[in-house]
Amino acid sequence: MSGPHLPKPGDLVALDGRASPQFGGNRALLLRIASVANALTTDDWVWLTGYVIDALGDAVAKREVFVHRAGIRPAPPPLTRAARKTARAKGTSRV
Repeated sequence: MSGPHLPKPGDLVALDGRASPQFGGNRALLLRIASVANALTTDDWVWLTGYVIDALGDAVAKREVFVHRAGIRPAPPPLTRAARKTARAKGTSRV
């Protein structure tokens, strides 16, 4: 495959409409990569398996997604443990 560098297990990536139409608009997500498929696919598209990460840095769902390599972006680092604890204490954690 040609194109941008592939993520590796443990990487946190941002997926939006550039990665796939399914992540356009308010459907963008952060994904902690668990695996990257080696299977042959359409040029510059790849299967990623990982965990959806919420605003507090918690894994909330396992997903397998088919995305365009050029749309995979490094994500900002998740909240620190102290910031997560503060957010939960203020009642801003997920339900």
